[in-house]
Amino acid sequence: MNVLIVGGGGREHAIAKSVSKSSKSPDLFAVMSKKNPGIAKLCRDFLLTDETDIEKVVDYARSNNIDIAVIGPEAPLAAGIVDALEENSIKTMGPKKDVAIIEFDKAWTRDFMQKYSIEGCPLFGTFNSESEAHKFIDQIKSVAIKPAGLTGGKGVKVTGDQLPDPDAAKEYTSKMLEHGTVVIEEKLIGEEFTLQAFTDGKTLAFSPTVQDHKRAFDGDTGPNTGGMGSYSSPSDLLPFITQKDLDTAKDIMINTVEALIKETSTPYRGILYGQFILTRDGPKVIEFNARFGDPEAMNILPLLQTDFIDIASAIVNGNLEEIDVTFAKKATVCKYAVPEGYPDNPVKDTDISIGNIRDALLFYSSVYEKDGKVYTTGSRAIAVVGVADTIKEAEQIASNALSNIGGRIYSRKDIGTAELIQKRIDHMNSLRSS
Repeated sequence: MNVLIVGGGGREHAIAKSVSKSSKSPDLFAVMSKKNPGIAKLCRDFLLTDETDIEKVVDYARSNNIDIAVIGPEAPLAAGIVDALEENSIKTMGPKKDVAIIEFDKAWTRDFMQKYSIEGCPLFGTFNSESEAHKFIDQIKSVAIKPAGLTGGKGVKVTGDQLPDPDAAKEYTSKMLEHGTVVIEEKLIGEEFTLQAFTDGKTLAFSPTVQDHKRAFDGDTGPNTGGMGSYSSPSDLLPFITQKDLDTAKDIMINTVEALIKETSTPYRGILYGQFILTRDGPKVIEFNARFGDPEAMNILPLLQTDFIDIASAIVNGNLEEIDVTFAKKATVCKYAVPEGYPDNPVKDTDISIGNIRDALLFYSSVYEKDGKVYTTGSRAIAVVGVADTIKEAEQIASNALSNIGGRIYSRKDIGTAELIQKRIDHMNSLRSS
């Protein structure tokens, strides 16, 4: 079997490792914009090109007799890569453009959730008019400002966090309106978590919950990033989540997949990523993504016990209900090493040295290889993942690995620590009792 992975980041390296472990012994191919050394090492062949160059990707897939393509990042999905591949008889694990819109158009998604009465939708408005947007901010006061399109996890700003007051929110809204539609929502107070699921458009197979950390620096300070790291528990539940909370989040995602086919007549096939915030009133939807999270894929894919190729085949053939998808009952902690100055003014083209990382897993992300050396690009560079029986042990494994990676890089030290997790627990206990 020939399998193609589109994308060259840490998420795609995690996918490639899962594919390479398959009992089907597939031949792996990849399309990526820069040579990810981890992916390249696992591949029979790869093509270096823009991942949104649909014609080149399709030609490459056809010339290598690809049986299944797996799409990693969001940009090719928004460009319609799944539609193009399937029009050329290449089965693809990823949603078609009609339903991938749930990620790349936030205004469409909120209107869709409202139309189908999907639980977890906050108070919101979608705006192209500056005066109407400012009026809404005056009414709500505490808001989240979201450009409707793709922003790589860095476009959302919230009053009280990145925006000091409603006037700053208005200023940012005006700036964003120059580029298109803006979604303005009530500010939600709580703890964020991620729930990801494999789906063939009918059945959803859920992975353990994960908590990502967007802020650049320890203590949840600094600007938003694509994600500095994440952790998961030995069970499906994070320490601050109840079974009722998880069941509610699962129901929201099941209802979303069912509503998508009603709205578009297109089954949603691939990965559905639900980004939730747990409030005192239960889970609310921050956003949906149409692919694995990065870094969250690096938490859950190493735990996957079911053959990845069996899952991918069931998704593209529409019989996922026949597959028992299971994950090891282990804790994980993922920590990213990023270039100095990231995300606002990162150093680029500096080399990274990797020493003895011992029991940790290593995933290359936004790096490139040249003359046997690995260099930064300015975005997140390398992730390490600890897998163990407890979060504490997993965090120690990840931290020890980072101490043996050198270069002009930094990482958050507090992700997965008992102190930060207890802070999350105390926060939710306070909200629930208020």
